Formats: sequence, C-alpha cells, structure tokens
Amino acid sequence: MPHLRQETFGSGDQTWLGSTHGLRNARTNVLDISTFTAATHYPDGYLRSGTEVNAANESAVTPYTGAEGEQLGYLLTDQKVHGTEDLGVPVLRHGIINISKLPIAHVATGDGTAATAGFTFVGGDN
Repeated sequence: MPHLRQETFGSGDQTWLGSTHGLRNARTNVLDISTFTAATHYPDGYLRSGTEVNAANESAVTPYTGAEGEQLGYLLTDQKVHGTEDLGVPVLRHGIINISKLPIAHVATGDGTAATAGFTFVGGDN
C-alpha cells in the first residue's frame, strides 16, 4: 500500500522580500536536509521562507554560513520537513532582501562579494 499523506501548501511569510524582482527566476534545487538542524532551522517542522541557503551545489543545498566558495540563496516558500527526506525547493538567487524580516539570524553581508552577488540588502545592518 502506498504511503500517502495530506499536506497544505502556502507561500509562508514573504515580508522579507524587498520587491518582486527575481521571483519568476527562482530555480528548483535539492535541499540536503541532513545539514539543517531542527532546533535552529525548523523547530515547528517547517523550513521558513527567507531562510539563507548555500546554493553553490544545486543538487545539495545546505545552510549558508558565509564560508568561502558558498553562493547565497533564499528559500522562496515554506517547506514542510518529513524526517530525513531531501526536498526539491525553490531558491531565490537575486533580489532585494529586507534583513529585519528574515525568519532566522542573518549571516550574509552586503559586501558585494561573488557569494552575495545579485542581492541588495535593506531594512537593517548588513
């Protein structure tokens, strides 16, 4: 018998978006759920829209830490976590980010490096 589950879909709180720029260009990436921690990233079972991710490898997206070689991206919509199952997620790769509205601690800096290229940060210290 198949393992069926009922889910409700929504976009989540997207007030962290400073504009609609980049929304239509979000790419589907595979999120490596084993690199995220429940206590920090999804305490209520959801990865929140606006979570900073390292999208340097679109087949294994991980939390963004600011380390060399990372490429900044943001989860565009809330994502329900199901155990250790990796997720196909939409990742925003350029746009305007309202720092004060991000769902968890802001790591990225708006220093214009290749890692943060394409993003403009507003609404807080960057």
